[in-house]
Amino acid sequence: MDKIALDNHVKQTMQVGSKSFAAASALFDADTRRSVLMLYAWCRYCDDTIDDQVLGFQAAIPAAASIEQRLDGLREQTASAFADEPQTIPAFAALQYVINQHGLEQQFALDHLAGYAMDVEEARYPTLTQTLTYCYHVAGVVGLMMAQIMGAKSAAVLDRACDLGLAFQLTNIARDIVEDAEVGRCYLPEAWLAEEGLTRDNLAALEHRQALSRVAARLVDQAEPYYQSSYQGLVALPLRSAWAVATARRVYRKIGQRVKRAGAGAWQERISTSRGEKVYLLLAAMGDVLLSRLKSHSPRPRSLWQRPSSS
Repeated sequence: MDKIALDNHVKQTMQVGSKSFAAASALFDADTRRSVLMLYAWCRYCDDTIDDQVLGFQAAIPAAASIEQRLDGLREQTASAFADEPQTIPAFAALQYVINQHGLEQQFALDHLAGYAMDVEEARYPTLTQTLTYCYHVAGVVGLMMAQIMGAKSAAVLDRACDLGLAFQLTNIARDIVEDAEVGRCYLPEAWLAEEGLTRDNLAALEHRQALSRVAARLVDQAEPYYQSSYQGLVALPLRSAWAVATARRVYRKIGQRVKRAGAGAWQERISTSRGEKVYLLLAAMGDVLLSRLKSHSPRPRSLWQRPSSS
Protein backbone atom coordinates (compact mmCIF):
# COMPACT_ATOMS: atom_id res chain seq x y z
CA MET A 1 0.00 0.00 0.00
CA ASP A 2 1.18 3.54 -0.77
CA LYS A 3 3.14 4.96 2.20
CA ILE A 4 1.52 8.41 2.11
CA ALA A 5 -2.00 6.96 1.88
CA LEU A 6 -1.28 4.61 4.78
CA ASP A 7 0.14 7.39 6.94
CA ASN A 8 -2.88 9.59 6.23
CA HIS A 9 -5.22 6.74 7.15
CA VAL A 10 -3.63 6.05 10.52
CA LYS A 11 -3.42 9.76 11.42
CA GLN A 12 -7.11 10.22 10.71
CA THR A 13 -7.93 7.12 12.73
CA MET A 14 -6.11 8.45 15.77
CA GLN A 15 -7.54 11.98 15.52
CA VAL A 16 -11.12 10.73 15.37
CA GLY A 17 -10.78 7.67 17.55
CA SER A 18 -9.02 8.74 20.76
CA LYS A 19 -8.31 12.33 21.71
CA SER A 20 -6.72 11.30 25.03
CA PHE A 21 -4.25 8.89 23.46
CA ALA A 22 -3.66 11.20 20.50
CA ALA A 23 -2.36 13.87 22.88
CA ALA A 24 0.03 11.43 24.56
CA SER A 25 1.20 9.84 21.31
CA ALA A 26 2.51 13.20 20.06
CA LEU A 27 5.35 12.84 22.57
CA PHE A 28 6.89 9.79 20.90
CA ASP A 29 9.83 10.17 18.54
CA ALA A 30 8.75 10.08 14.90
CA ASP A 31 9.54 6.41 14.20
CA THR A 32 7.92 5.13 17.40
CA ARG A 33 4.89 7.34 16.91
CA ARG A 34 4.40 6.02 13.39
CA SER A 35 4.42 2.43 14.62
CA VAL A 36 2.13 3.24 17.54
CA LEU A 37 -0.36 4.87 15.16
CA MET A 38 -0.16 1.84 12.86
CA LEU A 39 -1.00 -0.52 15.71
CA TYR A 40 -3.79 1.74 16.93
CA ALA A 41 -5.32 1.79 13.43
CA TRP A 42 -5.51 -2.00 13.40
CA CYS A 43 -7.05 -2.13 16.90
CA ARG A 44 -9.59 0.55 15.96
CA TYR A 45 -10.52 -1.26 12.76
CA CYS A 46 -11.09 -4.54 14.62
CA ASP A 47 -13.24 -2.80 17.22
CA ASP A 48 -15.29 -1.02 14.57
CA THR A 49 -15.73 -4.19 12.54
CA ILE A 50 -17.23 -6.05 15.50
CA ASP A 51 -19.45 -3.11 16.52
CA ASP A 52 -20.44 -2.31 12.91
CA GLN A 53 -19.04 1.20 13.22
CA VAL A 54 -16.68 3.56 11.41
CA LEU A 55 -14.15 5.26 13.70
CA GLY A 56 -16.43 4.76 16.67
CA PHE A 57 -19.63 5.95 14.97
CA GLN A 58 -22.50 3.81 13.70
CA ALA A 59 -21.99 2.76 10.08
CA ALA A 60 -24.39 4.34 7.58
CA ILE A 61 -24.99 0.98 5.92
CA PRO A 62 -25.27 -2.08 8.20
CA ALA A 63 -22.73 -4.82 7.55
CA ALA A 64 -24.00 -7.64 5.36
CA ALA A 65 -21.94 -10.28 7.19
CA SER A 66 -22.98 -11.61 10.58
CA ILE A 67 -20.91 -10.67 13.62
CA GLU A 68 -19.46 -14.19 13.70
CA GLN A 69 -18.43 -13.89 10.05
CA ARG A 70 -16.85 -10.52 10.71
CA LEU A 71 -14.80 -11.98 13.57
CA ASP A 72 -13.66 -14.88 11.38
CA GLY A 73 -12.65 -12.36 8.74
CA LEU A 74 -10.52 -10.45 11.25
CA ARG A 75 -8.76 -13.65 12.25
CA GLU A 76 -8.08 -14.64 8.66
CA GLN A 77 -6.82 -11.21 7.63
CA THR A 78 -4.60 -10.97 10.72
CA ALA A 79 -3.07 -14.36 9.94
CA SER A 80 -2.50 -13.14 6.38
CA ALA A 81 -0.62 -10.07 7.68
CA PHE A 82 1.65 -12.26 9.81
CA ALA A 83 2.21 -14.54 6.81
CA ASP A 84 3.62 -11.48 4.99
CA GLU A 85 0.98 -11.63 2.27
CA PRO A 86 0.08 -8.41 0.38
CA GLN A 87 -2.54 -6.32 2.19
CA THR A 88 -5.14 -4.07 0.57
CA ILE A 89 -7.05 -3.05 3.72
CA PRO A 90 -5.15 -0.13 5.33
CA ALA A 91 -5.53 -1.41 8.89
CA PHE A 92 -3.87 -4.71 8.02
CA ALA A 93 -1.16 -3.02 5.97
CA ALA A 94 -0.54 -0.99 9.14
CA LEU A 95 -0.38 -4.14 11.27
CA GLN A 96 2.03 -5.73 8.82
CA TYR A 97 4.27 -2.69 9.04
CA VAL A 98 4.48 -3.12 12.83
CA ILE A 99 5.13 -6.84 12.47
CA ASN A 100 8.01 -6.24 10.06
CA GLN A 101 9.50 -3.34 12.01
CA HIS A 102 9.28 -4.76 15.53
CA GLY A 103 8.84 -8.52 15.33
CA LEU A 104 5.39 -8.28 16.88
CA GLU A 105 4.35 -11.54 18.51
CA GLN A 106 1.47 -13.19 16.69
CA GLN A 107 0.06 -14.58 19.94
CA PHE A 108 -0.44 -11.07 21.25
CA ALA A 109 -2.53 -10.16 18.19
CA LEU A 110 -4.54 -13.38 18.51
CA ASP A 111 -5.08 -12.72 22.21
CA HIS A 112 -6.47 -9.31 21.30
CA LEU A 113 -8.91 -10.81 18.82
CA ALA A 114 -10.01 -13.21 21.56
CA GLY A 115 -11.32 -10.18 23.44
CA TYR A 116 -13.66 -9.38 20.56
CA ALA A 117 -14.74 -13.02 20.57
CA MET A 118 -15.80 -12.57 24.19
CA ASP A 119 -18.12 -9.78 23.06
CA VAL A 120 -19.42 -11.83 20.15
CA GLU A 121 -20.13 -14.76 22.48
CA GLU A 122 -21.73 -12.41 25.03
CA ALA A 123 -19.43 -13.67 27.75
CA ARG A 124 -20.46 -13.26 31.40
CA TYR A 125 -18.19 -12.03 34.17
CA PRO A 126 -19.14 -13.65 37.49
CA THR A 127 -16.12 -12.35 39.41
CA LEU A 128 -13.37 -9.77 39.13
CA THR A 129 -11.02 -12.45 37.80
CA GLN A 130 -13.18 -12.88 34.70
CA THR A 131 -13.41 -9.11 34.26
CA LEU A 132 -9.62 -8.85 34.43
CA THR A 133 -9.32 -11.63 31.86
CA TYR A 134 -11.45 -9.57 29.50
CA CYS A 135 -9.38 -6.48 30.30
CA TYR A 136 -6.23 -8.40 29.37
CA HIS A 137 -7.57 -9.35 25.95
CA VAL A 138 -8.87 -5.93 24.95
CA ALA A 139 -6.26 -3.68 26.60
CA GLY A 140 -3.53 -5.49 28.54
CA VAL A 141 -2.27 -7.20 25.42
CA VAL A 142 -2.32 -3.86 23.59
CA GLY A 143 0.07 -2.65 26.29
CA LEU A 144 2.29 -5.63 25.51
CA MET A 145 2.33 -4.82 21.80
CA MET A 146 2.98 -1.13 22.46
CA ALA A 147 5.86 -2.07 24.75
CA GLN A 148 7.37 -4.24 22.02
CA ILE A 149 7.24 -1.23 19.68
CA MET A 150 9.13 0.78 22.31
CA GLY A 151 11.83 -1.87 22.50
CA ALA A 152 10.81 -3.69 25.69
CA LYS A 153 11.85 -7.33 25.74
CA SER A 154 12.03 -8.58 29.33
CA ALA A 155 9.04 -10.34 30.86
CA ALA A 156 9.19 -8.02 33.87
CA VAL A 157 8.81 -4.88 31.76
CA LEU A 158 6.07 -6.48 29.66
CA ASP A 159 4.20 -7.31 32.87
CA ARG A 160 4.23 -3.63 33.81
CA ALA A 161 2.98 -2.66 30.34
CA CYS A 162 0.17 -5.17 30.66
CA ASP A 163 -0.70 -3.72 34.07
CA LEU A 164 -1.17 -0.29 32.54
CA GLY A 165 -3.50 -1.73 29.92
CA LEU A 166 -5.51 -3.42 32.66
CA ALA A 167 -5.75 -0.15 34.59
CA PHE A 168 -6.89 1.71 31.46
CA GLN A 169 -9.62 -0.81 30.75
CA LEU A 170 -10.90 -0.94 34.32
CA THR A 171 -11.16 2.86 34.11
CA ASN A 172 -12.96 2.67 30.76
CA ILE A 173 -15.44 0.11 32.10
CA ALA A 174 -16.25 2.31 35.10
CA ARG A 175 -16.74 5.38 32.91
CA ASP A 176 -18.80 3.61 30.25
CA ILE A 177 -21.06 1.37 32.38
CA VAL A 178 -24.31 2.98 31.27
CA GLU A 179 -23.22 3.42 27.65
CA ASP A 180 -22.27 -0.28 27.51
CA ALA A 181 -25.54 -1.33 29.14
CA GLU A 182 -27.49 0.51 26.44
CA VAL A 183 -26.03 -1.87 23.84
CA GLY A 184 -26.51 -4.94 26.01
CA ARG A 185 -22.97 -5.26 27.37
CA CYS A 186 -21.80 -5.50 30.96
CA TYR A 187 -18.23 -6.16 32.08
CA LEU A 188 -18.81 -5.65 35.80
CA PRO A 189 -18.35 -8.63 38.16
CA GLU A 190 -21.84 -10.02 38.63
CA ALA A 191 -21.01 -10.87 42.24
CA TRP A 192 -20.49 -7.14 42.89
CA LEU A 193 -23.81 -6.31 41.25
CA ALA A 194 -25.60 -8.88 43.37
CA GLU A 195 -24.13 -7.34 46.53
CA GLU A 196 -25.79 -4.05 45.57
CA GLY A 197 -29.09 -5.67 44.58
CA LEU A 198 -28.40 -5.03 40.88
CA THR A 199 -28.54 -7.22 37.79
CA ARG A 200 -27.22 -6.85 34.25
CA ASP A 201 -30.76 -5.94 33.18
CA ASN A 202 -31.50 -3.17 35.69
CA LEU A 203 -28.11 -1.67 36.57
CA ALA A 204 -28.49 1.35 34.26
CA ALA A 205 -31.88 2.42 35.61
CA LEU A 206 -31.88 5.95 37.03
CA GLU A 207 -33.18 4.78 40.40
CA HIS A 208 -30.09 2.56 40.80
CA ARG A 209 -27.42 5.16 40.06
CA GLN A 210 -26.30 5.46 43.69
CA ALA A 211 -25.76 1.72 43.99
CA LEU A 212 -24.10 1.66 40.58
CA SER A 213 -21.74 4.44 41.63
CA ARG A 214 -20.49 2.25 44.47
CA VAL A 215 -19.70 -0.53 42.01
CA ALA A 216 -17.91 1.95 39.73
CA ALA A 217 -15.89 3.35 42.63
CA ARG A 218 -14.89 -0.17 43.59
CA LEU A 219 -13.67 -0.79 40.05
CA VAL A 220 -11.68 2.45 40.06
CA ASP A 221 -10.07 1.34 43.33
CA GLN A 222 -9.16 -1.98 41.74
CA ALA A 223 -7.39 -0.14 38.93
CA GLU A 224 -5.12 1.75 41.32
CA PRO A 225 -2.56 -1.01 42.12
CA TYR A 226 -2.18 -1.62 38.38
CA TYR A 227 -1.51 2.08 37.79
CA GLN A 228 1.05 1.93 40.60
CA SER A 229 2.70 -1.18 39.17
CA SER A 230 2.90 0.33 35.67
CA TYR A 231 4.90 3.25 37.04
CA GLN A 232 7.75 0.85 37.76
CA GLY A 233 8.08 0.08 34.06
CA LEU A 234 8.77 3.66 32.96
CA VAL A 235 12.47 3.44 33.77
CA ALA A 236 12.96 0.70 31.16
CA LEU A 237 11.60 2.78 28.28
CA PRO A 238 13.39 5.41 26.16
CA LEU A 239 12.82 8.89 27.61
CA ARG A 240 10.27 10.14 25.07
CA SER A 241 8.37 6.85 25.08
CA ALA A 242 8.30 6.89 28.87
CA TRP A 243 6.95 10.46 28.79
CA ALA A 244 4.16 9.50 26.39
CA VAL A 245 3.20 6.47 28.48
CA ALA A 246 3.35 8.44 31.73
CA THR A 247 1.10 11.12 30.23
CA ALA A 248 -1.52 8.59 29.13
CA ARG A 249 -1.28 7.04 32.60
CA ARG A 250 -1.95 10.39 34.24
CA VAL A 251 -4.87 11.23 31.93
CA TYR A 252 -6.71 7.92 32.32
CA ARG A 253 -6.10 7.79 36.07
CA LYS A 254 -7.61 11.29 36.36
CA ILE A 255 -10.69 10.09 34.47
CA GLY A 256 -11.12 7.23 36.93
CA GLN A 257 -10.78 9.57 39.89
CA ARG A 258 -13.48 11.80 38.41
CA VAL A 259 -15.84 8.86 37.91
CA LYS A 260 -15.42 7.96 41.57
CA ARG A 261 -15.81 11.54 42.77
CA ALA A 262 -18.92 12.14 40.62
CA GLY A 263 -20.85 9.38 42.36
CA ALA A 264 -24.35 8.90 41.00
CA GLY A 265 -23.81 11.75 38.53
CA ALA A 266 -20.93 10.00 36.77
CA TRP A 267 -22.98 9.12 33.69
CA GLN A 268 -24.81 12.39 33.05
CA GLU A 269 -22.17 13.15 30.43
CA ARG A 270 -19.01 11.42 29.29
CA ILE A 271 -16.17 12.21 31.69
CA SER A 272 -12.93 13.42 30.13
CA THR A 273 -10.10 15.91 30.67
CA SER A 274 -9.85 19.36 29.11
CA ARG A 275 -7.03 20.53 26.87
CA GLY A 276 -5.60 22.66 29.68
CA GLU A 277 -5.69 19.73 32.07
CA LYS A 278 -3.90 17.55 29.56
CA VAL A 279 -1.10 20.12 29.38
CA TYR A 280 -0.77 20.08 33.16
CA LEU A 281 -0.81 16.27 33.25
CA LEU A 282 1.78 16.16 30.48
CA LEU A 283 4.15 18.28 32.55
CA ALA A 284 3.46 16.26 35.68
CA ALA A 285 4.19 13.10 33.71
CA MET A 286 7.67 14.33 32.89
CA GLY A 287 8.25 14.58 36.63
CA ASP A 288 7.08 10.97 36.96
CA VAL A 289 9.58 9.86 34.35
CA LEU A 290 12.50 11.68 35.95
CA LEU A 291 11.66 10.38 39.41
CA SER A 292 11.33 6.83 38.06
CA ARG A 293 14.97 7.02 37.02
CA LEU A 294 16.06 8.03 40.53
CA LYS A 295 13.94 5.75 42.70
CA SER A 296 14.65 2.15 43.64
CA HIS A 297 12.04 -0.26 42.35
CA SER A 298 10.18 -3.05 44.08
CA PRO A 299 9.07 -6.39 42.61
CA ARG A 300 5.62 -6.64 41.09
CA PRO A 301 3.10 -7.58 43.82
CA ARG A 302 2.06 -11.22 43.67
CA SER A 303 -1.51 -10.22 44.48
CA LEU A 304 -1.98 -8.67 41.04
CA TRP A 305 -3.65 -10.60 38.24
CA GLN A 306 -0.99 -12.33 36.13
CA ARG A 307 -1.12 -12.32 32.35
CA PRO A 308 -1.13 -15.70 30.54
CA SER A 309 2.14 -17.40 29.52
CA SER A 310 4.18 -15.48 32.05
CA SER A 311 6.02 -16.98 35.01
